[in-house]
Amino acid sequence: MKLYQNEISSATSRVRIALALKGLTAEALPVTILGEDSESRQAGYRSVNPQGLVPALLTDSGSLLTQSLAIVEYLDELQPEPPLLPDTAEDRALARSIALAIAAEIHALLPPRIGLHLRATFQADADAIIAWDRHWVGEGMAAVETMIAGRRQGAFAVGDRPSIADIFLFPQAIGARRLGFDLTQWPNIAEIVARLEAIPAFHENAPAPRK
Repeated sequence: MKLYQNEISSATSRVRIALALKGLTAEALPVTILGEDSESRQAGYRSVNPQGLVPALLTDSGSLLTQSLAIVEYLDELQPEPPLLPDTAEDRALARSIALAIAAEIHALLPPRIGLHLRATFQADADAIIAWDRHWVGEGMAAVETMIAGRRQGAFAVGDRPSIADIFLFPQAIGARRLGFDLTQWPNIAEIVARLEAIPAFHENAPAPRK
């Protein structure tokens, strides 16, 4: 398998964590994502992934998969152990809900292309873009904390083993910390992240800081 990726990308981090948990490997194909001239915005990469986003996974059979949630669930089916979804239908739905609350409601408002658009269309400077990021991260993480607290019955977000909920939560929490948030304001998230940081598959595949 080949993984089109960028080390600062939290979406890439999710897939790398899943690969590590499964004991699977994929050849890393770096794609730059920052700036107007990034590779992700060029025709060459758009011919691979029309959205111009990372990650994208080229499977051994030659199929290209996009969107981190779809890729993580593909890996879970490809290598069933350890499972990345909880045992019951309700818990599986909750894990997906948490993952989507992060991917679709928080992270979707933060990628570099959003900052470029804010700068070009609304003349937002760096401070304004950081304020934008902090607003959506703060609001979104507070909601995720409530989602977890209302149903939590184990060591992790949903149950006693890491699931897709934790795979999506961990990179976003690392990003929140880098934006200056104290995770202890979200006690369940803080406790879960501390536990995940002790697991090599997570801490070795955290998103790299922006330079």
